[in-house]
Amino acid sequence: MYKKIPLFLLLTLLFLNGFAQKQKFDVQGKAGARGIMPENTIKGMLKALDLGVHTLEMDAVISKDKQVVLSQEPYFNNEISLQPNGKAITLKDQKNFNIYKMNYDEIKKFDVGSKVHTRFPGQMKYKASKPLLSETIDAVEEYVKENKLQKPVYSIETKTIKNGDNVFHPEPAEFVDLIMDVINSKKLSKRVIIESFDMRTLQYLHEKYPKIQTSLLIDEKEPFEDYIEKLGFKPTIYSPYSVLVGKGLVDRCHDMGIKIIPWTVNTIKEIKYFMDLGVDGVITDYPNLIDRIK
Repeated sequence: MYKKIPLFLLLTLLFLNGFAQKQKFDVQGKAGARGIMPENTIKGMLKALDLGVHTLEMDAVISKDKQVVLSQEPYFNNEISLQPNGKAITLKDQKNFNIYKMNYDEIKKFDVGSKVHTRFPGQMKYKASKPLLSETIDAVEEYVKENKLQKPVYSIETKTIKNGDNVFHPEPAEFVDLIMDVINSKKLSKRVIIESFDMRTLQYLHEKYPKIQTSLLIDEKEPFEDYIEKLGFKPTIYSPYSVLVGKGLVDRCHDMGIKIIPWTVNTIKEIKYFMDLGVDGVITDYPNLIDRIK
């Protein structure tokens, strides 16, 4: 007969198993920690680190003077942006504030941290500019060293669409090369993921920088196998809109040796659901929720 396991030992084993699961589960902070801090700002990235985020998800655009800038859009979004004179930007005019047509010295004068975000009213507010990718990496690496934190992975989304070529951004090859120039100068190629909805950027990256991890972002309901066939290679990560994810998709990804990390997962209930499905992580606006998962 088997000996009965003492209750305290059973509880300890269950705790350790849950802890190990959470440790392996990759909680990616969307644009830092967008639900509680202004998006794609250095302070937001540092806050995400304080919350235990291991993968810093961020968005990259290109300026007129070929600088890699963190921004969700290739223009100043009216929801978060104030002009250098403090005036708001209207929805109608926002695309006229095209970052690809501005040098970085002009870009950094806009405030993207003070305006109340209607979709994230709980955000901490402070004056902030859109930072360079290079200065963000420098700030993060210094913060990690000073506070003896685990070195993070940088998951960088290329904000490109075919109709935007040479209007809101350079063509994919130049875009990727500009990002990789920064990454290689910082000697971070082993801690970088390039993610995109635009297969062209991932295909070029895979051809020229085959050792860099890739993540295919998906927002439409098409067969998983069709997406992989169109891409032409197996990405490191398959990252679909969360409503598209079920157990069958999780299993198909894992059968091909591909991780699956859905976006954007913003409640404890949803995070638990996807953990139970067996996904490898989630992208969330609220990385502070992970400590409340039991």
